[in-house]
Amino acid sequence: MSIAARQNDLALRIGAIMLALFVASGGLACAAHAQAVGASLSGLITDERGGPVPGATVSIKNVGTGIVREVTSNGDGFYSAPNLLPGTYEVRVTAQGFQTSIQKDIQLTVGAQQALNLSLKVGQLNQTVQVSAAPPDVQTASSTISATVDSTTMRELPLNGRDWTSLATLEPGVTSIPNQAGTGFSANKGNRGFGNQLSDAGHRANENSYRVNGISINDYSNGSPGGATGLNLGVDGIQEFSVLTSNYTAEYGHTSGAVINAITKSGVNDFHGTAFFFDRDKIFDAKNFFDPAGPIPPFRRVQFGGSGGKALVKDKTFVYGTYEGVRQNQPLSRSIRVPTQEARNGMLCVASGGNPCASLTSVAVDPKVVPYLALWPCPSGSICQTATNLDIATLNVSLPGISKENYATGRVDQKISDKDNLSASYFFDSGPLTQPDPLLNATHSVFSRRQMASAEETHIFNPQLVNTIRLGVSRVRGDINLPVSGDTVATNSALAVAPGAKAPPQIGGAGLTTAIGLGGLNRFLHRWTSGQAYDDAFLNRGTHTIKFGFAFERMLYNVTARPSSTHSLRDTVSKLRLGKASLPGTFKTIGACVRILRSTWACVMRSRHCPKMPTTESRKSRPSQTVLRRE
Repeated sequence: MSIAARQNDLALRIGAIMLALFVASGGLACAAHAQAVGASLSGLITDERGGPVPGATVSIKNVGTGIVREVTSNGDGFYSAPNLLPGTYEVRVTAQGFQTSIQKDIQLTVGAQQALNLSLKVGQLNQTVQVSAAPPDVQTASSTISATVDSTTMRELPLNGRDWTSLATLEPGVTSIPNQAGTGFSANKGNRGFGNQLSDAGHRANENSYRVNGISINDYSNGSPGGATGLNLGVDGIQEFSVLTSNYTAEYGHTSGAVINAITKSGVNDFHGTAFFFDRDKIFDAKNFFDPAGPIPPFRRVQFGGSGGKALVKDKTFVYGTYEGVRQNQPLSRSIRVPTQEARNGMLCVASGGNPCASLTSVAVDPKVVPYLALWPCPSGSICQTATNLDIATLNVSLPGISKENYATGRVDQKISDKDNLSASYFFDSGPLTQPDPLLNATHSVFSRRQMASAEETHIFNPQLVNTIRLGVSRVRGDINLPVSGDTVATNSALAVAPGAKAPPQIGGAGLTTAIGLGGLNRFLHRWTSGQAYDDAFLNRGTHTIKFGFAFERMLYNVTARPSSTHSLRDTVSKLRLGKASLPGTFKTIGACVRILRSTWACVMRSRHCPKMPTTESRKSRPSQTVLRRE
């Protein structure tokens, strides 16, 4: 037998021995990316001498809903209650020959694995020992490094835009990425996800995982969730969320960065509700250095809404719902560079020595070029009109960004029996953002719509075995650079140059701000649908808790891209001889490309795509199929 064969045989023998020992010590656990949304409470029930108390009844009561989960300690005195709804609990322990013990004010947070050991004193059942002090909030049952942000923190801390995911930066090592692309003009960010981008210990923003009620809500770019405004609304609908940064278990698969795990609020026996109205206005702002002359550009953000929940049937059926609306006009101040009136008339600078405009030379202006010059504004009385010995003038403009977003959530919880609990939730987020191009010729918009629906059922087979099944679907729609409206020059079909175009293309040149006609931006239509199924089983063996399950996700991604036509002026205006300008110049033909991605966690992804579109309509791309492997 070769040395390699002997090494393989020895490795198999050692593996078989270790597997046998592991099974004998308490069973085999298989954790395959399953994950629980609720909290787990477990511990030991002992007597005053530290001996186990088997058969003790542990009643765990949710103070808000009145729902009670009863479990029984096993022969080792161990009990475990998995997948409890986060909230405040009261634990009552009774056992024959011992006094009743009551522990109050136990706070369970989302995804927490809380240990609570209780010692019983010898006595009668009608004798009660009540402990009012809350136990220390130390999770000795998990090595995961995490922090929890509760609803009080979300409500009380100043939160610009009411984006609850931005509070994840309270966790050490989590930062918001600076200088993020905007969601307005050109909408570069929309193709990478609209939400606030976070980094955990240097990880990329698309390496984080966002979950609501156990369902992944990452978008088509695997980026952070958010609407067209860049905000992830719904503060009043989130009960709390945890931020797991490292050492999290296999149940939180599908990511290498942070895990932001949130759970929505549920109703309680008593009615609770909120109403809010926030208003930001330009009267509270100072003038920006780049703002144009005159009054402060209008800025206003109004956020309003409310929430409420109650029990339809006391201790059994609970509902909770929220609504939040955003109406915003947020201008963007910037500088644009346009040809001066002197240059438009054919008087161009001639550089000499160190002087960029030592003298002027007169050139004939080609009549074909004149209509395109109207794309660059030259307001009356501005430096563009009055400047001399200057080819390019700089103007300050304000670009109004108008957005309207609506966000709503709903949740229903039903206690079917002492052994079965059912919950269902849904959220809807939709709205556009419109903004003109820097030259104020054409207005385009981005549109975002997000939906998530989930259902979860927990069944208690016996005090030692609990199972939770969860189904959900997440759908994201992102429309980038849809044409809305334009002025006369931006919609002039006579200035179109590409086949099928109805407006001027993008026209840029060194030293000039790029001019854009209506529909002159690259358009993208993103459609993302993720169907998900999870199953978690919790089994107690001795003093061990074994958790196993599975997760399945089916992802469908459709994206339609329509590239715009692009022209390039081949020199700066200071050197351009308008009489010799040639239009059209270099341009990309308008076309369309559809790409469909389908994948599952089996790591196989099918792709149907079309290559770069040809320049003639007679040639058609042939669809091809590739098989990629997702790491």
